[in-house]
Amino acid sequence: MINIQEKKAFSVSGWGMLILVLALSAAALLLFLGNEGEKFNFKIGAGIVLVLAAALTGPGYFVVHPNEAKVITFVGKYVGSCRLPGFHWTNPFTVKKKISLRIGNLDSEKIKVNDARGNPIEIAAVIVWHVVDTAKAAFNVENYKNFVAIQSETAIRQLATHYPYDCHDAEHESLRGNADAIAAKLRDQVQERLLVSGVNIVEARISHLAYAPEIAQVMLRRQQAEAIIAARRQIVDGAVGMVDMALKSLEASGVVRLDEEKKAAMVNNLLVALVSENEATPIINTGTLYA
Repeated sequence: MINIQEKKAFSVSGWGMLILVLALSAAALLLFLGNEGEKFNFKIGAGIVLVLAAALTGPGYFVVHPNEAKVITFVGKYVGSCRLPGFHWTNPFTVKKKISLRIGNLDSEKIKVNDARGNPIEIAAVIVWHVVDTAKAAFNVENYKNFVAIQSETAIRQLATHYPYDCHDAEHESLRGNADAIAAKLRDQVQERLLVSGVNIVEARISHLAYAPEIAQVMLRRQQAEAIIAARRQIVDGAVGMVDMALKSLEASGVVRLDEEKKAAMVNNLLVALVSENEATPIINTGTLYA
């Protein structure tokens, strides 16, 4: 494939060219009026040439609107692009194709795909894009808008298969738990696929994420169970830390000296009080520690 890069096309002000054409037409009219009743001569021939020249300039006029560009080709060869808004004139034998530079918004369809754990999920994304290289957009791909849609869907599918829907482990990323990080990775993947088309990705973000309907209820219960286990693990870790801190504080202050048996009993009581779902009911010991 030929690597085509955007370049500036030759063009002049359309208003200036229009004034020139009107001047040529006026000159041709004067030549014709000055030869009434005479046979064909040099003045008539010059007038005809001026009229033909003025007529041939017509196809060279074109208008560029804001956030728009014209890609110009001459006998099958790319000669440049014009991005400057206004009324222009260029070689009348060229072909001018309009390319929009406005920001486009692609809201992808919901795609059913398996995540990293093999669970079927539904996922969709919003892709914000715009053309930055008109030559690539016009000549490197058949239809750059369709190319954006297809490659975006492919990137979404690929991303979804590399991450689980949800994960309670902070060391691992998930589609639901790390929305910003996943959005950045999605943008990078889509951008890499669209480099050949001259399209720049402004933003890419997941707009819909859910388990497939056939497993939604089962996965909801599983998700709840994983959340409970993760919460329990955090509670136990915190309780163990508090017990360790209490024992060290008692020993450091010298308030009481406990043997291994009483330490074990204290650890047991503290863990029960801290970890239990129900409110603990204390028992007051009116005797000694060994009673």
